[in-house]
Amino acid sequence: MEPPAARQRPAVEPRRSGNGAAKAGGSCTREVELKTTLRELVIYIIFLTDLCILTFGMVSTDMFYLNKVMSHLFLEPSSSEDNRSGFRSIGSRADFWRFAEGPLLDGLYWDKWYNNMTLTLQNNSHIYYENLLLGVAQIRQLKVRNNTCSIYPYFHTFLEDCYSEYRYGAEDRSDFGLSNESEWKYSSASSLSPWYWGSMGLYSSGGYMFTLPKSKQESMEKLVFLRENSWLTRGTRVVFIDFSTYNANINLFCIIRLVVEFPATGGALTSSHIYSVKLLRYITYYDYFLASCEITFCLFIITFIIQEAIKMVKLKKEYFRSAWNWLDLLLLVVSILAIAFNIYRTVEVSLLMEELLSDAHVYPDFYFLAFWQVLYNNMIAVNIFFAWIKIFKYVSFNKTMMQLSSTLSRCAKDIIGFAIMFFIIFFAYAQLGYLVFGSQVEEFSTFQNCIFTQFRIVLGDFNFETVEAANRILGPIYFITFVFFVFFVLLNMFLAIINDTYSEVKADFEVIPSQEVQIRDLFTQSCSKALVKLKLKKPEMDTNPADESLERNFWPLKERIFLSFPLETVLMKRGKT
Repeated sequence: MEPPAARQRPAVEPRRSGNGAAKAGGSCTREVELKTTLRELVIYIIFLTDLCILTFGMVSTDMFYLNKVMSHLFLEPSSSEDNRSGFRSIGSRADFWRFAEGPLLDGLYWDKWYNNMTLTLQNNSHIYYENLLLGVAQIRQLKVRNNTCSIYPYFHTFLEDCYSEYRYGAEDRSDFGLSNESEWKYSSASSLSPWYWGSMGLYSSGGYMFTLPKSKQESMEKLVFLRENSWLTRGTRVVFIDFSTYNANINLFCIIRLVVEFPATGGALTSSHIYSVKLLRYITYYDYFLASCEITFCLFIITFIIQEAIKMVKLKKEYFRSAWNWLDLLLLVVSILAIAFNIYRTVEVSLLMEELLSDAHVYPDFYFLAFWQVLYNNMIAVNIFFAWIKIFKYVSFNKTMMQLSSTLSRCAKDIIGFAIMFFIIFFAYAQLGYLVFGSQVEEFSTFQNCIFTQFRIVLGDFNFETVEAANRILGPIYFITFVFFVFFVLLNMFLAIINDTYSEVKADFEVIPSQEVQIRDLFTQSCSKALVKLKLKKPEMDTNPADESLERNFWPLKERIFLSFPLETVLMKRGKT
């Protein structure tokens, strides 16, 4: 009769052999997966570097300083002049004419040097002697028709005319005044011209418009003529002043729009938009380097699109259950929109540049081109923001990063429930502030302003005196109760939710054996293999420790990243083993 050990040996030895083969195959598979992850990380870093070069190549400090000097010239009155003639001080139609005939013309026409020596600039104006005024400036107004609002019957004997606030349906397009000139006739604009979103309404791109002559004296005579013949009427709701300059020293266009709104309440509201953009993109060698970066960016996006399409086909519905996949899709969508904006802007600039500059006595509408350039810049800015956020996808093997992501995912439901309660109270206070203080305090004049004002109160930026002056009873009650419930109670509840969940996650991670992935082991192993192939190092005879280290370090990565199991599932799996 054979001893028990002898009977068990044949059964045990094959099992060892099978486990050894499986271990070797699993180690090789994990090494391939880890190398794939590292390769994707390196490729993505190259993509991110290319995107950063492309993004920061679009902007420069010169843009800020150009905007600053133009703002100082046209928006801030000179200390030697009456402050009422400045653009920001416009409060009526009379103030508008005072600004147009004074600071506006002085800023547009620079025909003398600082010592009063006349400049020979071939009938062209150079603002600050460096910025060429392209064509001429244009002034445009939009009006509303009479009797576009209802008058209460009791006041019919006192009031005959009624001009409503601006809306497209109430816009006046009929000729008025001296109808023999173009400035008294309505002109329709191109369908591609963007509308303007002002403080009091959304304004169309048409209107009654005229251009200023090349001579300062002729421009003054034209403005005086229009003022004396009442070009601005009671129905005028907005006036636009548009002009563009080009600085060849820094290859920048500066598109300036000064807006004066005349609301139905009376008075005037001013706003300005100054855009410094680089419409002529490819001039210097650095510009061509940026063009190569743009081509590389497009190639990266095409590659990522193919990769995501393959993943969708393989994973199907499982693909949309990962938050990182949604981030990848968002990044691709924003990138595609940015590429489309760039192509459209480049084509439009090449087609319209020669046409816009062909006649020096007409207004070149560069605002349309600047609008698309600003959209492109915004899309690129959003793109690089999400590109940096995606870095967390590749550093999630770190224990600290895993604790952070696990904390946020575990307390997501609690945060959603808290957010519902928070915004119910927050919007209740916003409506209270709007109804009580809206007619007297600027920070509460609109419901949107109320929301922003309350966020500022939470951050400690508030003006209690204006709230108290608006309502001596409800003002202090509103402020004290809002600070107590929102700042002391709700925000501390939010922090408590995060803190408790983080403590639980940290305790769970202490139960799991601390076997973080050490990627440097793979780099060391790869470098050793490379040196062996180059015959710069002798091959090591015993490779088992490296394989065991790779297997030991990679198993938590496979559990935490590639399988994307929740933390509770990982603990259950380890408890069973």
